[in-house]
Order: sequence, then C-alpha cells, then structure tokens
Amino acid sequence: MKTGLLLVVLFGACLLICDGILTPAITVLSSVKGLQVHSHRFHNHMIISIACAVLVGLFAMQHRGTNRVAFLFAPIVIIWLLSIGAVGIYNTIEWNPYIYRALSPYYIYKFFVDTGKDGWLSLGGMFLCAGGTGAMFANLGYFTAASIRISFSFVVYPCLVLQYMGQAAFLSKNFNAISASFYASIPDPIFWPVFIVANLAAVVASQSIISATFSIVKQCHAFDCFPRIKVVHKARWFDHQIYIPEINWILMILSVAVIVGLQRTSLVGNAYGIACTGEAFLTTCLMTLVIIFVWNKNSIFSLLFLLLFGSIEASYLLSSSTKITQGGGIPLVLSSFVLTIMYVWHYGTRRKYLFDLQNKVSMKCILSLGPSLGILRVPGIGLIYSELVTGIPAAFSHFMTNLPAIQQVVIFVCVKSVPVPYVPHKERYLIGRIGPKAYRMYRCIVRYGYQDVHKDDEDFENHLVMCVAEFIKLEAEGSATIDGSMDGRMAVVRTSEKFGTRLIMSESSGAEASSSSSILPNSKSATLQRLQAMYELESSHQVRRRRMQFKLPYTDHMHQHVQEELCELLEAKRAGVAYIMGHSYIKARRNSSFLKKFVIDLAYSFLRKNCRAPAVTLSIPRSSLIGLGMNYQV
Repeated sequence: MKTGLLLVVLFGACLLICDGILTPAITVLSSVKGLQVHSHRFHNHMIISIACAVLVGLFAMQHRGTNRVAFLFAPIVIIWLLSIGAVGIYNTIEWNPYIYRALSPYYIYKFFVDTGKDGWLSLGGMFLCAGGTGAMFANLGYFTAASIRISFSFVVYPCLVLQYMGQAAFLSKNFNAISASFYASIPDPIFWPVFIVANLAAVVASQSIISATFSIVKQCHAFDCFPRIKVVHKARWFDHQIYIPEINWILMILSVAVIVGLQRTSLVGNAYGIACTGEAFLTTCLMTLVIIFVWNKNSIFSLLFLLLFGSIEASYLLSSSTKITQGGGIPLVLSSFVLTIMYVWHYGTRRKYLFDLQNKVSMKCILSLGPSLGILRVPGIGLIYSELVTGIPAAFSHFMTNLPAIQQVVIFVCVKSVPVPYVPHKERYLIGRIGPKAYRMYRCIVRYGYQDVHKDDEDFENHLVMCVAEFIKLEAEGSATIDGSMDGRMAVVRTSEKFGTRLIMSESSGAEASSSSSILPNSKSATLQRLQAMYELESSHQVRRRRMQFKLPYTDHMHQHVQEELCELLEAKRAGVAYIMGHSYIKARRNSSFLKKFVIDLAYSFLRKNCRAPAVTLSIPRSSLIGLGMNYQV
C-alpha cells in the first residue's frame, strides 16, 4: 500500500511538471492568437513562430530571477482581471442584457437535458474556463488561506463570470465568431491595450507555474524521488525563490515542441485539460488522507469530502478523457516517463541506504581499535558524509583499511530533509559524540525542510566548528537539552547569544591569514601547501572562501578537559578541513531477477552517471574533496 500511495503521489507531481510544460504553451499561444483575429495578414505559421520566440525568451530569462520585476506581477494580474470584467459588462449590455438569467441553476439542468451526451462531453472544455486561475496560486506555500479565499471570491471569480457572461451575450448575436470569441468580442478602440495586457498576464501565469515546477521538483529531490540537480538561489532574490537549470531547459524544449507539434490551441487545450483535471482529482483523493491522518478528523467527514468534490472532479476528468486521442494523451505519456525516472531513482537510492544500514560497523568494533583507531591520527578535521543517522558507515572501515591515516577530529555529517516546509537555522544542527571523548569523533545531522534552499554557504565549516564547540561545553555542563541516542548524547545546538558562544570567530584579511598561517600548525608540508595553493589558483571553478579566525574566550570557569578538547578542535580547524565522500558503484546481486538487474544495473546506473555529483549539490570545494570508492551489491 505504501508503494501504491507513493506511485499515486509521484504521478500527481508528474502531472504538475507537465502543467509547467503545457501552461506556458497554451497561455502564450492563445494570447498571441489575437494578432490573427485582428489582422488576417498573420497566418498560422507566423503565430506559432511568435509564440515560440516568446517562450524561448521567457525561459531564457529565468536564470536572472524575477526579483526586479516581481512588483509588476500583482498590478498586471489586477489590471487583467478588471479589464476582462469590464469587457464582459460591455458585451452584456451591448449584445444581450438578459444573459444574466443563465446564472440560474435551472439552465444547467435544461442544458444537460437538451444536449445529453454532447453536453457531458463539453464538461472538459468548461473546466478550462476556470482551470487557468490556479496558476496565480500555483505555489500555495507563498499565500495564506485567507488571502486565497478573499482574492478568488471577490476578484478572480466575479471577473471570470462577467467575462464569460459577456462572451455568451456576444456569441448569441455573432455565432460565427465562436472559434475566437474572446478577441472578437473586444471593441476595436481598446483592442491593443487589452492585447498587451493579455500577453503580459500570460507571461505572469507562465512564470508562476514555472516557479511552481521548480519547487515541486526540488521537493521530490529532497525526499530522494528525483535525480540530483543543481538548485540555484542568489542572495538578491526573494527568499525560497530558486532556479534549476536542467529543468528550465527541458521545460522550454518540450513547451516549444508541443506548440510546433500540435499547432492548434484546441489540441493544446485538450492536453492541458487532462493535466489539470488529473491534478485536481488526485489532490482531492490525497486530501482525504490528510483529513484523517494529519487533521485527525472523523473518517465520515473525509468520505463526505471525497464524495462531494471527488464526484465533481471525476465527471470533468472522465469528460476530458474522451480527448486522449486528440492531444490529451501527451500529459499521460510525459507523466509516465517522468514517473518511471522518479521511481527508479527512489528505488535505487532506497536499496543503497538499506545496504548501508545493514552493513554499518558496530560500535564494539570501533572501540576495540583504541583512541587512534589503529592508524595514524594527523592534524585536521575530516568530514565524512553518510546517509546514516546512527552507527558507523561501512565506508569508514573501508577508508581505514586502505589508507594509513585519518584526521585527529572526525565528524560524520548527515544531510537530511525532514517532512516540514522549513527548519529554522537555530534548530538545523544536531550534534552528538561517537565513542569516548579521547576518540574525538562526532556526528552532525544537518536538517533541512523540503522547501528550504541549500544555499552555497561558505560558512558551513565555521558553523559546524562553532556547533561542535557548543556541544562540548553543553555536554560538560550536563545540559538538559542533550538527549540520549544509540551513539551517545545528541543536542540541538544553537550558537546564539542565549546559549553563549564557546569560540570567538572573526574575519581575517589576506595579510593576517598569511601571517597567521606561518605560525599555526599545519598537517601539510611546505611542498604540499605550495601544491595546494597552485591548485586553488589554477582551478577556474574554485570559490574564493572567506578566511575566519577562531580563538577561545578568556574564562576561569572552563574545565581543563573541556579547554583541551576545544584547543584540539581549533588546531584541527587551522590545519584544514577534508571532505570525505563515497563514490559508489551499485550493482544488483547475481541471484536477482531480470527486472531488478535492468532497473539497478542499467536505468539507475545511467541516472547516477548523468546527474549532478553529490559534491556539486552540497557545494563542497573541490580542493578539499576526497572521493572514496565503494562497491554495493544490492
């Protein structure tokens, strides 16, 4: 049942990704179509070329962010809504003032009685009348529930009703203009202002759904349901505004391909209708589980919710499904392809994690090695990345078996996404100790929410050192904030004024850094230091990182063993930090089924080779990275 629920949720996410392809295509194409209505000089190929050029420009500008022009989005949408509402009122008065009677539910009943099956088949087209409004609230996390209710009830919905009521009045006297009723119903004096606002609104709607697609892909990636990608967030952008280069260009290519391939708004609309109604129906079905398991409401209330809204959306979905052979199959094919990629990645990642969990090194084995771990302990800090939150990963024993030395301070780092949108920075670091104090081994679990942006944070090393120092002091004080765990005692460490600061950190200039480096101990010889400096200088992608100085605050109340441990931590930081990350090769076991071998050996291995490396997604400096090869038989 868990696997089935996962597939349903992932399929819904895939439909939203398809929405990110189809929404820009249909909004831009339908808005540009106004040129053809106003002047017959614009033939269909010219309209398609203009729409493709607009789409390419829209996606090409995504990497610059929307922070400079985002203040125009709300005015454009408001002007657009008021414009279509005003045009609707004009057409109602001009062509058929009695059209307001169509608001009566009696005419709904009469419509289905008169039209029968044809009326039911038209439901899919009716859904499109309001389906596009979801683009304004595509990323619902940016809006409160009250703002959505108020804006939709008092602005969006009334303007839509006025506009379609005006179109109905216009068509009652001009039935031949049904293929382009919106632009044909606009009076000539205001055609060009409305056309410009329509295209601007199309860009805003496309921008909104593109941002929502970036967000849903990032959330899937956070829960190991999407291959590793590069998520970009710049300091000048809005909080949580992101850009994913790979997804952006894929969306652009597919959007242009949809327009060039289908060429007609009706066919693109059929595909868009399937995607929107599928999203709505799956969301309603999943909402019933939220009502029961998250809101803890009675299951009868959940069932009534499903019967009321689910039956309505199921009617629209069944009506839209009749258009599968007329362009409606595009979102189903694309969603199935993306779903396959997502599930293969999730399956392979899960099998790799279970292998690590079953083959982790026991603490008894580590304790038997003694404080030196049976090898040479050299100055420096070793950050060993692992997916495990408890226990010692097998990669560590593999490292000790094949290399004769390890850093004097070892920190096992585990980056985890938790099922909450955001994790405050003060609650992000969970620090614990592994083994006795003499081993100088720690564990750091870095927790992110599924909507948190993993920024290119050059201060990660400094925050980590500060948190470990805070943990050492809290542990000595016997703080109640430290809880028990399998490895030792864990603490949510907050380096704030309330808890005090165990180290004093200050930024140093290049001259100070160079002068201090000559008197500080370093694990590298002069030759190795010279080689490292040459490598950093020649590396074109090397990020220039700020140099920070740490020192112990002067106090008479610090225990001697705490002071010794903090001094050793400082010496290790000054000697340098090495990032040790597994470079795994995953193969299915020999006795595995053919399907498992195909998924692991071919599909999953192909995805791993062609996606972003873990060091890139975690913004690890190349000059400090050590790749550790590991073979996995899953």
